[in-house]
Amino acid sequence: MKNMRSKTKGAALLLGLALTAGAARTQSLDIPSKTWGLSFGNSKEFSGLRFNFRDSQVKYVKGINVTLWQPRKDNDESIITGLSLGVIPGGGHLRGVQIGLLGIAGSRSVTGISLAALGVGAGDDLTGINIAGLGMGAGKNMAGFNIAGLGMGAGENLSGVNIAGLGMGAGKDMEGINIAGLGLGGSGDVTGINIAGLGAGTGKNMTGLNIAGLGLGAGENLSGINISGLGMGAGKVLAGLNIAGLAVGSPEIRGLTIAGGVVGGEILKGLQIAGGMVYVPKEGSFTGGAVSPFNYIRGSQTGVTIGIVNYAWSVKGVQLGLVNIVRDNPAGLKVLPVFNTSF
Repeated sequence: MKNMRSKTKGAALLLGLALTAGAARTQSLDIPSKTWGLSFGNSKEFSGLRFNFRDSQVKYVKGINVTLWQPRKDNDESIITGLSLGVIPGGGHLRGVQIGLLGIAGSRSVTGISLAALGVGAGDDLTGINIAGLGMGAGKNMAGFNIAGLGMGAGENLSGVNIAGLGMGAGKDMEGINIAGLGLGGSGDVTGINIAGLGAGTGKNMTGLNIAGLGLGAGENLSGINISGLGMGAGKVLAGLNIAGLAVGSPEIRGLTIAGGVVGGEILKGLQIAGGMVYVPKEGSFTGGAVSPFNYIRGSQTGVTIGIVNYAWSVKGVQLGLVNIVRDNPAGLKVLPVFNTSF
């Protein structure tokens, strides 16, 4: 009986040594096959349930991949499809469901549902439903439903429903529902519903519902429903419903514009309402209606201005106020009370 036990222990020991030696050569223990089933270690091509400390030079994993640490730098071309679990699960391309205790790292792309307590990042594209407690970023494009507690950024385009507690930015275009607690900006076009607690801006065009607690600006055109707590401006055209607590300015303003202080531009078209002044510089033009204490049109006026003091170089329309000045009128008609026009 003792001999039998000794032989059994010896056989088990030999089997264990053989398996260990096999695992050392292949860097994994795979049951029942080296390509499918159950794997412990750094199997390179596997389908099934796989456990590894840290992936290296993996080609593909299909199924459930559980890792304790983020992959090595030589793992950038790996394709992980299915469920990825770990402290910082990663791979070249992650497809499916990724859950990271700290973060999720895709060297190339992350696609699917990604949940991380700290951050989610992809070297190229990040697509799907992505939620991170701290930050989120993509080297190229980010699309889908993305929520980050701190910040969010894409090197190229950001699209979908994107919510960041602090800031949000895109190297090119931003499109969709974009909400940031602090600031929001893109160097290209920003389109959709754009809301920022502090400021929102873009290097080109911003179109849609644009709301910022402090400032709102576009390098070229700003159009839609534009609301800012302090100031608002565009490098070319500002159009739509424009409301600012202090000032609105652009070379050309169209639509209904309301400002607590000043509305100003070289070309004003529409209805302009200001708590302080509506201003058009020399050789500019005003078309429509203006209501403010001081309507200062140093160019041509076509339409109606209502204020305490109204000034224009020429008028096709009417000025209504206490003091009405039309510079190109003949002597005696340049300054009139109540009413003035070009004679």
